[in-house]
This record gives sequence, structure tokens and C-alpha cells, in this order.
Amino acid sequence: MDDLPRRNYQPIRVWCLPEEKAQIEANARDAGLSASRYLRNVGMGYKIEGVIDAKLVRDLAKINGDQGRLGGLLKLWLTNSEKLGSQDPDQMRRLIHGALDRIITMQSAMLKLVIESKPEI
Repeated sequence: MDDLPRRNYQPIRVWCLPEEKAQIEANARDAGLSASRYLRNVGMGYKIEGVIDAKLVRDLAKINGDQGRLGGLLKLWLTNSEKLGSQDPDQMRRLIHGALDRIITMQSAMLKLVIESKPEI
């Protein structure tokens, strides 16, 4: 019956303040549901599962892209020694260690975002 259109059936009216309505609508949006389906699911005792936080996904994708670019630079430095033959070896070592440190920093940032986004149980 969950797939049937409900417009021809009896609605339940809920009286609420404007800020309550806004909060219900925001909760429904966060869960990826219409307000009607959200209230019906809550009223039927279903556990509401939220959708993936879009901002978190964008932040993680940005960090992942930065890591990919750093990895590409690192690969260039390590595999194109003929193009880099004129570079000072000590300077190249510092650049490579700097890139590796930056990759580790980004991994820590990704882990922190994931841990902070984990819902409280």
C-alpha cells in the first residue's frame, strides 16, 4: 500500500506554530522525505534514517581531489628523473617530504570530517 497515491484518502491535519512547521519540514528534508511521508513514518513508529549529508560529501570530495593532485605531483617527481635531473636532490627531497606531509594532513582532515559527522548513538 506504500506505493499507492494517498490524495484520495483522508488527511490528518496537524496544528502547529510556524517555527514548528519549519522544523518538521527541515527534518523531512534532512531525511530525504516529503513532510507528509516524514510525519506518517514518525506516526507509524518507523525509525527515520537521514540521507548522506551533502555538505560532508562535497568537503570530502574536495579533499580527495586535492589528494589526487598531490599524488600526481609526487608520481611526476618520482618517475621523471630525466626531466628533473637539473634539480637539487636536497630540494627535491624536501618537496617530496612536503607533499607526503600534506597528503597525511589531508587524510587526517578527511577522518576528522567523518568522525564529526557520525551521529550520536
